[in-house]
This record gives sequence, C-alpha cells and structure tokens, in this order.
Amino acid sequence: MSKRNKIIYWIATIWLSLGMVSTGIVQLIPIEEEVDMMAHLGYPLYFLTIIGVWKLLGVVAVLIPRFPLVKEWAYAGFFFVMSGAVCSHIAAGDAAKDFFGPVLLIVLTFVSWYFRPSDRKLVTLN
Repeated sequence: MSKRNKIIYWIATIWLSLGMVSTGIVQLIPIEEEVDMMAHLGYPLYFLTIIGVWKLLGVVAVLIPRFPLVKEWAYAGFFFVMSGAVCSHIAAGDAAKDFFGPVLLIVLTFVSWYFRPSDRKLVTLN
C-alpha cells in the first residue's frame, strides 16, 4: 500500500469514526432534536437506541485489527443506515441541508472501505 493511500485511508476512517461515534452517542442519549427528527421521519423512538448501538459497534469493528468479515459487515451497515437516512429525509420532503451529514458519511464510508489496507480486506480464494 502506498503512503498516499494509507494517508487517505486513515483520514477518511478517523473522520468516519468520529462522525459515527458522535451521532451514535447523540442517538443513545435521546436529545430532543433527535427525538423530534425520528418522529418527523415516522420511525419509532427505539430505533435511536438500535442505530446508536450499531454505529458504536461498527466503529469498533472498523478500527480494530483483523476480523475482515466483521469489517465488511460494519461498512455495509454504515452504508445501509446512512443511505436509509438520506432516503427517509427525501421521502419526508426535507431540504438538502438535512441529509448533508448522511451523504458525507456515505462518502467517508466508501473512501475508507476502498482505501483500506490489504490486511483489513476479506481474502477470497479463486
């Protein structure tokens, strides 16, 4: 892995992790704005806890060494949760500013996944 790719990977992964941890904590501590947003989007409030826990576990999976299959699942989970957030905001008729954060996290998820070192990739046998 080139030095450039390693730098890109770590910058994207750190920003992705910070974004997921911060939003995960906010969802675990049901702040009024989050509760109002979930109600606006039509989801039950217990989704906040589920999504918050998933995000924190996903960050742990992405950052720890080894376990490439778990990392694949974590990246997929990040993509599904964030793309679901974007679709939910669009369906609710929200402005683009309301789904900027999830779109940014999708981009960071893809960049981190794409540039991850080979020892963090799932090995396939041909």
